[in-house]
Amino acid sequence: MFDIGFSELLVIAVVALVVLGPERLPKAARFAGLWVRRARNQWDSVKQELERELHAEEIKRQFDDVKSSVRDTESQLRASGEAVRREAEQMRQDVARQGDDVAAGADDEPVMTGPAPGSPASVAQHVVATDEAEPPRDAMSPPGIDGSAPRVEQPAALPALADTAPRTPAPPSEETPR
Repeated sequence: MFDIGFSELLVIAVVALVVLGPERLPKAARFAGLWVRRARNQWDSVKQELERELHAEEIKRQFDDVKSSVRDTESQLRASGEAVRREAEQMRQDVARQGDDVAAGADDEPVMTGPAPGSPASVAQHVVATDEAEPPRDAMSPPGIDGSAPRVEQPAALPALADTAPRTPAPPSEETPR
């Protein structure tokens, strides 16, 4: 720190011995050591405080950088969500236009398609059709977000269908008797 060599320390010790004498020299050396130690401790505490302040500034700067990147990401997500909504709306309009075109081109005569009324297949279609008659959900939200649970109903006509299905016997057990 002060670039004092051994020869300079020896000269200082001889001068201190001559000036103070042998009785007061140990006490003066302890006193000088105490002040040097206090000065070093004070310097170290100032240095540590300065490092803490610099570290706090670094953390604040990093926090601000992260905050700005989160804002940028949020704006990008909002923009892409808006683009998806516009595309979905465009698709809905296209489907509605195509549906109007199909309805305008259809004949006035009703055409019977599918199974005969009253048959087990028509009952099953009726069950499927009533299950699909739920209120429309928002196109952007997954099922169940609005708090509604999927509806599962067992109509009275289904057990009759189960009775008409052919039954297969259970396969024999492969265990060997001991």
